[in-house]
Amino acid sequence: MQDFGEAFGLALSLVASGDADLVEIVALSLRVSLSATGLALLIGLPIGALVAITRFTGRNAVLILFNALMGLPPVVVGLLVYLHLSRAGPLGFLGLLYTPTAMVIAQTILITPIVMALSRQVIEDLHAEYADQFRSLVLNRWQQVTALIWDARFSLLTVGLAGFGRAVAEVGAVMIVGGNIDHLTRVMTTAIALETSKGDLALALALGLVLMVIALGVNALVQSLRMTAVRHAYA
Repeated sequence: MQDFGEAFGLALSLVASGDADLVEIVALSLRVSLSATGLALLIGLPIGALVAITRFTGRNAVLILFNALMGLPPVVVGLLVYLHLSRAGPLGFLGLLYTPTAMVIAQTILITPIVMALSRQVIEDLHAEYADQFRSLVLNRWQQVTALIWDARFSLLTVGLAGFGRAVAEVGAVMIVGGNIDHLTRVMTTAIALETSKGDLALALALGLVLMVIALGVNALVQSLRMTAVRHAYA
């Protein structure tokens, strides 16, 4: 086990020097998490908006399901995706297991419920203000959804950032479906777990520092966007 002070110094030098392995792992992490976030927004925003503006039998049950799915255990999602993508699974012929694509699929499944639930709340609150105006203009549902998503764009960006923060910090599902293969599917969280278990703290600490910077940056951006949204709403 390395001395902690020495390991921390080596970690800072790795970050400062732009170590090739470090850059590769961070780049893959961002690519996977940003791809999953984009897919989750494409799927979750329209569904959340439609539920927000529509009243139907069983709506309360759907809302309960949305909220329950926000707490999906990552390892369970990883296991389910593994079973579908393995050679014996229904999608095994695609050969996606232990690839970045499998990791994107797992992360998308994890964060789509977050996008649906949070965007539904944002858009439902906004729809309450515009409902009478929409009725007077005789807009159909998709026109209403488009208008609401555009008007709530600043608040919905925070929803996307919340999903990205959840994705980039996830370890269980991507470990199962990605396999933590060096130079192929090794991302920040899985590399931290591996390097810590090996007792090689320098790379683990360097990745931890980068992950913390990303997490703090996302939180700062969320707060900034929320303040922008408030100013926009009362401008």
